[in-house]
Amino acid sequence: MDTVTPEFSRVVREEAMAGGEVVREIEAKAEERQALAVRLKLVAINQLKATVRLWRLDGSRKVRVRGRLWADVVQSCVVSLEPVPAQVDEEFGALFAPLSLIEAERADGVLGDLVLDPFAIDEDLPEPIAEGGIDIGELTAQHLSLALDPYPRRPGVVFAGFDDDGAEAEAEAKNAANPFRALARLKASDPS
Repeated sequence: MDTVTPEFSRVVREEAMAGGEVVREIEAKAEERQALAVRLKLVAINQLKATVRLWRLDGSRKVRVRGRLWADVVQSCVVSLEPVPAQVDEEFGALFAPLSLIEAERADGVLGDLVLDPFAIDEDLPEPIAEGGIDIGELTAQHLSLALDPYPRRPGVVFAGFDDDGAEAEAEAKNAANPFRALARLKASDPS
């Protein structure tokens, strides 16, 4: 399996968390923002920064991560393709554990049922700690992608032939040829 080097990488080593909570302030450089914009199919990322806290859970090798990201992005309008500036202010969280611990818990059945549990919170399913560290830059980038508006639209731009309240589509559907209406007319005119 090919691994891709993240555009915005800030790795916190496991050893850094030995003394307790670790707080990192991170900010993407211009070239990192440009590369990440290409990956996320954005016009531009003008600013991306985050504050991230990491700490080990009591008596465990698991690491809890909580963060908040701020970004100024430019997306393309889904109707006109014009630039749409947006600000993102998003909190996020995740749980990490060494791969060996995740595999051991799955073998014991501890995690096996959680994967199928519809009420499980995603951040409670641990992600593996890769190569002795947690990439909080990539985690921030992933949560930025989740926080983006999937259908950005410039204010005042409307899709021609579409009415947001659906009234136009409903009227058109009523006037469309309906085979059952035609059958009803035939049945009504049948003298038998």
